[in-house]
Amino acid sequence: MNWLWSNLDLVAQLTLVHLALSVPAVILSFVISVPIGWLAYRYRWSRGVLLSLCGLLYAIPSLALFIALPPITGLSLRSPLNLVIALTLYGIAVLVRTAADAFDAVAPDVRQSATAVGYSARGRFWGVELPLAGPVLLSGLRVVIVSTVSLVTVGAVIGVPSLGSLFTDGFQRGIQVEIATGIVMTIVLALALDGAAVLIGRMLMPWTRVGAVVRRSSAVVPVARQVDA
Repeated sequence: MNWLWSNLDLVAQLTLVHLALSVPAVILSFVISVPIGWLAYRYRWSRGVLLSLCGLLYAIPSLALFIALPPITGLSLRSPLNLVIALTLYGIAVLVRTAADAFDAVAPDVRQSATAVGYSARGRFWGVELPLAGPVLLSGLRVVIVSTVSLVTVGAVIGVPSLGSLFTDGFQRGIQVEIATGIVMTIVLALALDGAAVLIGRMLMPWTRVGAVVRRSSAVVPVARQVDA
């Protein structure tokens, strides 16, 4: 434990660096995946192609992708931006299918009703389809958050500082507490970002909470009747 107390500043610094690498990749993957997923839903002929191509991205080993990107992007292997691009691609691989399924889950009757009351295609997307697809999109986003925070640690192998640096340094120097600290802080950061995503989702989609209350209330009524009987 002496190592931990002596290196709290280092742990805090690496945690902030890890956060700075994770959040942009998560946001970019979400922003890019939603329109691609909508295209896969809207144009059925493109669904198989788009989902297959995005799925193949996740099959690429992380280290191989980190090394393959610099010749394409012109960035240094140790550039944090190189890592963010790779993590964004992995996030897209997961979220595109989720986005396509989310838009597909919106009832056709709802779309027809929105069109009937005067929604344009763009207005229907922003005012009806995207909000109703929100809960499914949030579930996929939470998966991406956890996987992204985890994959950032791999960047330490190619020299990009993060909480993964505690793994590599602790392993080389035989300091078990350093390794454990890296693991614990990675888990804590993933849980914190996941919790933040849930909180933001509840703020942006308050109707999901109302639906949950209604479902619980409807479940209580039969039980109350049984008790009265």
